[in-house]
Amino acid sequence: MDRGAILRCSYNELMVRLLPVCLVGGALFGAAALDFRQALPGYRYRFPRDHFNHPDFRTEWWYYTGNLQAQNGQRYGFELVFFRQGEQRPAASDGDFNPSAWRVDDLYLAHLAVTDIDGRAFHSARRLNRAGPGLAGASFDEGRIWNGNWQAAWDKATDRQTLRAVAEGIRFTLDLAPVKPAVIHGENGVSQKAEGPGRASYYVSFPRLEVHGELNGRTVHGVAWMDHEWFTGQLADDQRGWDWFSVQLDNRTELMLFEIRRDDGSIDRFSAGTYIAADGHTTHLASADFRLAPLAFWTSPATHARYPIQWRIHIPKLKLNLKCTAAIPQQELSAEDAVSYWEGAVAYSGSTTGVGYLEMTGYAGKVKL
Repeated sequence: MDRGAILRCSYNELMVRLLPVCLVGGALFGAAALDFRQALPGYRYRFPRDHFNHPDFRTEWWYYTGNLQAQNGQRYGFELVFFRQGEQRPAASDGDFNPSAWRVDDLYLAHLAVTDIDGRAFHSARRLNRAGPGLAGASFDEGRIWNGNWQAAWDKATDRQTLRAVAEGIRFTLDLAPVKPAVIHGENGVSQKAEGPGRASYYVSFPRLEVHGELNGRTVHGVAWMDHEWFTGQLADDQRGWDWFSVQLDNRTELMLFEIRRDDGSIDRFSAGTYIAADGHTTHLASADFRLAPLAFWTSPATHARYPIQWRIHIPKLKLNLKCTAAIPQQELSAEDAVSYWEGAVAYSGSTTGVGYLEMTGYAGKVKL
């Protein structure tokens, strides 16, 4: 999503993680927040500019997930996510303006994970930075999004992207080439998440990226999905979290689906999706167009959250009936001082086959965005 997705980085998590790093001059820097823009219908997208940062919106993320295979047949899933959370941008004319490069105008959070499918292992890491003197950022001029030595570098002429990341047990360099052009989700240019103006995001995806590179010393290839969203507050107070599916089928079609769950357990009518045909043509899916049903569950030993790790997906108008099954159950990104969520590689079977990713939020704590 909206994917969400993660929580993808709820404001509560950011603030909890911020406390050790954003004390400036003995005070928490961030008292004067900006009046950020809202995601409203009628936005005029401009590419490649819109693949980069939008500082006049409060929250933004760039989401990379994919399924890879080594030359020996070993399978992997990977996730690299960059979040930007706007805190403040006081004008230089303000009496309390802080000219320091270390002031906290934006927070940058990043999540990294690799699923060793055949080895039945999951490795993850995360980091939080302010921009500072180049510690993290997103720059159209530089053609990259980064947090420390984790980065996505873009060729703006071709939309080819190179991902690099290093952490304990994880090291990869992956080259991503779009097989299909970028897709804009939703209707009238916005992906609506709740009732009311601005309860939405601008949401763009590259639904099929061909991947070649190296992962932990092995040559790998596969397919990836990239999401980019920017907004200023999109969930309503009575919405708890979501289930988000990326579906890359062997017949060269793709699906994005998200289901928003309410506090009372019901499914919100603003749940939606997009079908991408083999020729790149898109079809918007309203909540009435598809049904999602959990089939099997896994309980996290870390958070005790109970996640559905197998789903039935039925889309009558597309004659699609799929089963989504987690590659391995234990793909939760958990943290004692932050909101935890499940995000991992999945396989699809049924009326056709394929791979993708599943994200589930709100099971280990309510998401606030």
